[in-house]
Amino acid sequence: RQGLLDAVVIVSDGAGTLVAEDPALIQGIGGRMSGLVKTSPIPEVIARIEANGGVILDPDTAAIDQTAGVALAASSGHQRIAVTTASASEAAAIRDRFPEAVIVGVHLTGISREDAALFAGTADLITACASHHVREVAAKTALLQAGRSIPVFAMTGAGRAIILAKAGEADRPLVIHGARLPVEGSRSPAPFR
Repeated sequence: RQGLLDAVVIVSDGAGTLVAEDPALIQGIGGRMSGLVKTSPIPEVIARIEANGGVILDPDTAAIDQTAGVALAASSGHQRIAVTTASASEAAAIRDRFPEAVIVGVHLTGISREDAALFAGTADLITACASHHVREVAAKTALLQAGRSIPVFAMTGAGRAIILAKAGEADRPLVIHGARLPVEGSRSPAPFR
């Protein structure tokens, strides 16, 4: 909404990887299901996404390939592209091929310490989910933490700008306070170890 991004590469059940520009479409897809690793094409879902301006990477197979999704977004003329991924190696591949992409690590409960470290060095934003390793590793170099129970860590200036822009849209008072990260909440999940 604030012009920081012009396209997002996300995954939808029934459509796979897609490129979207409309914040309502992005929230409608991304806010409803987590941890999707495989899906099959559902023509009605694909039609609805396309009717709302989304572009499906492969409507015939509903493939999930975030690197190819960023390539599709770039070839469509988008320059400020964000992409979600649950794979540290995929995040690294995207960073190598598309250095300006805003990479968001999502659905990271249960990842290894090594993958947490790779995400911390590769992604712009990392959702901690219930991961002890993400909290421990990402917090060492994070520029900002949003939330306490399920924190999101900004690892780069681009990630920080996105969190601060979102905070600027808040319709309730916020506290911004310097602290040693991570700051845990009283309702944090018991992280996997």
